[in-house]
Amino acid sequence: MFREMRLSEQQLSQEETVAILEKMTNGTLAINGEGDYPYSVPVSYVYKEGKLYFHGAVAGQKYDLLTKNPHVSFSVTEFDDVQPESFTTFYKSVIAYGDVTRFETQEDIKRIMAHFCDKYSPGLMEGGMKYVKSQEGAFCVYEMDIRHMTGKRSE
Repeated sequence: MFREMRLSEQQLSQEETVAILEKMTNGTLAINGEGDYPYSVPVSYVYKEGKLYFHGAVAGQKYDLLTKNPHVSFSVTEFDDVQPESFTTFYKSVIAYGDVTRFETQEDIKRIMAHFCDKYSPGLMEGGMKYVKSQEGAFCVYEMDIRHMTGKRSE
């Protein structure tokens, strides 16, 4: 179902791929859009135990499109170093494919948002969770079950 990487010598190990996902703070979520146009949106995310998590409002384009079709791809770039004289770019990136499940219960949101607080606001869990509570009902969280993932380098 998923293609193997054409330039397999550039493929990162599973460990290197996971390390990039754990390190980076934002990526791009690609969703099947309307009128045969894809919808690609930058998101903050957490990678935890083989799954990706992100959040969003309980209304809007991302919410509507994910309700219609849960199949997505997600990409993140660790670095991008243009090499003008070589007419190339050195980079490391990850692409993941999977299916998204939306969580709307406060129990699930609290559990997942604790991971966000830990990643983006270390040492501020209490304040972060108070903020999450103050936004109750305004957002939901998503879990991406990764079906296929590859990391790639050009150096």
